[in-house]
Amino acid sequence: MSDLADRGAARVEWIRSRMPLLAATREQFRGSRPFAGRRIGMSLHLEPKTAVLLETLAAGGAELVATGNHGSTQDDIVAFLRGQGMTVFGSREDDLDQHRANIDAVLDGQPDILLDNGGDLAAGVVARGTAAAIIGGTEETTSGGDRLRGELAGAVPFPMIVINDSLLKAIGENKHAVGQSVVESFMRITNLMIPGRRFVVAGYGWCGRGVAHYLRQLGGKVAVVEIDELKAFEAALDGFRVASLMDLAEWGEVFITATGHPGILTAPFFETVADGAVLANCGHFPWEIDVAALHAMSSGSRQLAGADGAIERIDLPASAGRGEHHVILLADGRMMNLAGREPKGNSLESMDLGFLLQALSLERIATDAAGLQPGAQPVPDAIDREIARRMLAAMQAQR
Repeated sequence: MSDLADRGAARVEWIRSRMPLLAATREQFRGSRPFAGRRIGMSLHLEPKTAVLLETLAAGGAELVATGNHGSTQDDIVAFLRGQGMTVFGSREDDLDQHRANIDAVLDGQPDILLDNGGDLAAGVVARGTAAAIIGGTEETTSGGDRLRGELAGAVPFPMIVINDSLLKAIGENKHAVGQSVVESFMRITNLMIPGRRFVVAGYGWCGRGVAHYLRQLGGKVAVVEIDELKAFEAALDGFRVASLMDLAEWGEVFITATGHPGILTAPFFETVADGAVLANCGHFPWEIDVAALHAMSSGSRQLAGADGAIERIDLPASAGRGEHHVILLADGRMMNLAGREPKGNSLESMDLGFLLQALSLERIATDAAGLQPGAQPVPDAIDREIARRMLAAMQAQR
């Protein structure tokens, strides 16, 4: 192995040793071989925990052709996976055009099962007219589920199990793991103190809930922006200040988007926001903060010392009776908990659970795709409940 691959192998070894649910499933798959003769095309963050998932699928007989997501690929993990004989495309430095080329390369590999993240692979096979070659797949994110139910509705003739529809994942991974990792990443990137600082969380879905709760537990003053009346009501009863984004623009010191929708922080907000405010996103797509508009408005910007250039100061000119001011943008508006050269992402235990959902859902696709309806659908209830039992048993075993 190369030095880069050796480094990746050492990181994966630690992760693998702390993911007992996938370890047991890996042994099960070695016997049952549910993916024998199948090729799985994957687009998912290429980091150590994902490598353990890929090892599990390979143990079940799968041939893998994979790429990461834009901006989150870790080169040592790519080198390690290639050393294991897997076809893997992508690097940390890939721009968006290269990422799209990587997606095309995965589809050129002619997979018959998709492991998607954000709907890129599903959209690709529809655009190519090759959907008939796919027996089914999984979609990791709410953003991808929205695409399957929106722009791709009726165009996907195969079943796609949306992992983020699982209540088990929503609680274990989105609320608690994303909440923890986003707050940890904010501290790692900025080295700023949370107690007493004013935070605004846009979106009170499962990820937004987690971010808001973890910030408050560490002493942050937290307000929530939410357009859904029921979620806003829940946030208010949970004890958070609830108001519109523009009403909070001058109050907040840190703004974190967690909606999954484009155009949350836009030009009118940038003109109003408090001087020195920190802007960050934890949604899948880098579109919640209108970074293009922010740079178009800017009178200058520069990278500041921080976690691998993940901190950018953007100066804004005087306008509408207001003097010059500036904002701080983290990770170029991409997922802040996967920013930097060696991001930690979600906790090992949560991803053991989340990736077991992936593995068993893919097993269901491989063995019984015909028994599922076409298009987006939730994780089968029996899989959710089986994994909950396994997770509880593993947690009890650690006490």
